[in-house]
Amino acid sequence: MKTWFITGANGGLAYSMLEILLERGDRVAATVRKPQTLDELQKKYGSNLWCANLDLTDSHAIKQVVSQAIENLGTIDVLVNNAGYGLFGAVEEVSDAQMEHLFQTNFFGSLRVARAFMPYFRAQGKGHIVQISSEVGFLSNPGQGLYSASKWAVEGVFETLAKEAAPFNIKITLAEPGGIRTGFFANRGVFGQELEAYDDQPVRNFKKLYQSIHTKEVNDRDLIPGDPQKMATVIIQRVDEGNAPLRLVLGSDAYQDIKFALTSKLAELEEQKELAYSTDADDAVHNRQ
Repeated sequence: MKTWFITGANGGLAYSMLEILLERGDRVAATVRKPQTLDELQKKYGSNLWCANLDLTDSHAIKQVVSQAIENLGTIDVLVNNAGYGLFGAVEEVSDAQMEHLFQTNFFGSLRVARAFMPYFRAQGKGHIVQISSEVGFLSNPGQGLYSASKWAVEGVFETLAKEAAPFNIKITLAEPGGIRTGFFANRGVFGQELEAYDDQPVRNFKKLYQSIHTKEVNDRDLIPGDPQKMATVIIQRVDEGNAPLRLVLGSDAYQDIKFALTSKLAELEEQKELAYSTDADDAVHNRQ
């Protein structure tokens, strides 16, 4: 039995994890924006579910809730950073306030929670941080620029944290799902103010896709392959086994999209090898190939 701390536990992939963990007898500290959303689970599982209200944009509240969870539960083995939302539209269309709130939640919020746990995990000599990222942490398309940027930032800092945490027996896993049938499109998306200049541009294709899923004009199965229960099960299994890779790709669309993005970038890089080497100083020693 393990004890987990999960942010944004009332929705998305995290809720599926929450159900599986509680059903098998694990304890979970779940944070949400509206605690009443977990009332039914609280009644069913009692003291195995500890709930708290948490706004990831409130740095003081993060430290306070983490401390309370550790004090009440005695020990926490795994942190799952899930809370976040999507901000969509052309880069030019998104307001400064929207950009700042996105990064305060998706990036700074996740990072602050992880940082709050690091001293505790170091003191107990072990821990595992699962950061829910996305396939768009590797790529970006018109209409997704700011959301992708928040995930790219997450990818960068947690890759570094993984190297810094390893000597303390603390593991980091970046879960990178593609589309998941969780209602994300219906409930967790915000758009910037549309500019007429982009009405006939590719950026609008994403909004049309979003709206078609939101209004059920297009069935999830036609565009969204990911099963949240299967993804949740895989994450939990890999944590249990202790062999989770740094990056855990979930969904056929994520695999295909990430592979294409990396292959394209590698091909572009190889084309520039001669140019890159030509800009070295004349006495540079090339120890890398």
